[in-house]
Amino acid sequence: MIRSYNLDFCKLDVYQNYMIAVMKEGIVVSEENNSVLIKIAEKHFKKAPFVYITHRVNSYAVDPIIYIKTAEVPNLLGFAVVSNDPKQKIQTTYEKSFFKKELRQFDDIESALAWKDSLITKQQ
Repeated sequence: MIRSYNLDFCKLDVYQNYMIAVMKEGIVVSEENNSVLIKIAEKHFKKAPFVYITHRVNSYAVDPIIYIKTAEVPNLLGFAVVSNDPKQKIQTTYEKSFFKKELRQFDDIESALAWKDSLITKQQ
């Protein structure tokens, strides 16, 4: 791990070519929260390709408009949602319609990391 952040809305761990966020219970991920995450990504990844992974262990809401701005991050290759909750799978399908890059849902972190590796490899 390169750096860990304990933000007021999430815990974020940054690695060499990906970051994993665990949002706090009951929050609404807003444009303001998203801007903080984008700034952290720009700081650590500069122009290097990376993947964003959200590990949905808590219940929270997402303003789907944030996906439009997030998709504009040029070196973001993909977005992974990790949850085996059937409600989250439905939510992910809805969120995907706002995100114009790769967005996939996984039941576990290991599968999301394997997918991340394939995206990074394709980019090289």
